[in-house]
Amino acid sequence: MDSNSGAPRTSRHSPNAWIWSIGIYTGTAPLRLAATPSVSNPVLSAKNVLDIPARFVADPFMVKVSGVWHMFFEVMNDATGKGDIGLATSANGFDWQYQRIVLTEPFHLSYPYVFEWNDDYYMIPETLGARVARIYRAEPFPDRWVYMKDLLPGDHADPSIFRFQDQWWMFTCPFPYKHDTLSLFYASDPLSAWTPHPHNPLISGDRRIARPGGRVLQHDGALIRLTQDCDPTYGRQLRALQITELTANSYKEHERPESPILTPSGSGWNSSGMHHADIHRLDDQSWIACVDGLWSSEGEPSH
Repeated sequence: MDSNSGAPRTSRHSPNAWIWSIGIYTGTAPLRLAATPSVSNPVLSAKNVLDIPARFVADPFMVKVSGVWHMFFEVMNDATGKGDIGLATSANGFDWQYQRIVLTEPFHLSYPYVFEWNDDYYMIPETLGARVARIYRAEPFPDRWVYMKDLLPGDHADPSIFRFQDQWWMFTCPFPYKHDTLSLFYASDPLSAWTPHPHNPLISGDRRIARPGGRVLQHDGALIRLTQDCDPTYGRQLRALQITELTANSYKEHERPESPILTPSGSGWNSSGMHHADIHRLDDQSWIACVDGLWSSEGEPSH
């Protein structure tokens, strides 16, 4: 979640603060997720953060390494008014223990998209304040993240990288934006030069399906893009679109019939919005996802 998301920078002392927190959903299919009765959501909230004064937590991504789940997420630092990147771990994916802040910069950080490549772990967080999209490498995983290089000049919200047909691709929501624009870039590997897709912007003027909302999913030959539905309000719900054509010269997609896949519950920790998911397949072929939800004493946020 970027610092210009449209949500106000309310103090932790404000009775009307809009609060994001993190939950775990499961399902028998990747786009049919729901809360699990045995899991007490949210599994992580600001109160779990012990090393900085936290206003909220959001934008979770997780990877399983050596049998342990590692979740990285934005922690809104109430002392600085900017986001840092936190870490929590879990042996089973359901019970989480907050560890500590693992990445901080002079500028706002969020959306810590973590992925593996060539036996190393990398992170491309949202770095709007740096005026460039940046990549970091774990040295070592998971506690220390080292800046590697700049990838894309300019402000890019929620950069989402994935590999498809021996090519690397990255969606971003470019700035200046109103959550209504989607661009695409491609490269031979994450650290090489990135080329803008000739059809950029792929989407313009549509806040329902433009802004990325989590890890790009590959399942049963389908390539699925998650997207924040910000119409009429930021972070209202999460949609899923299937990419049907993806080359250096073409792009096509259509909305999945399951979409929207996450919606506000009307009460509790996710009463006012849900705008992110990172979906993974378990060994028993079921699915688990870390998601985030918005609670507000004033209802849904406005821009």
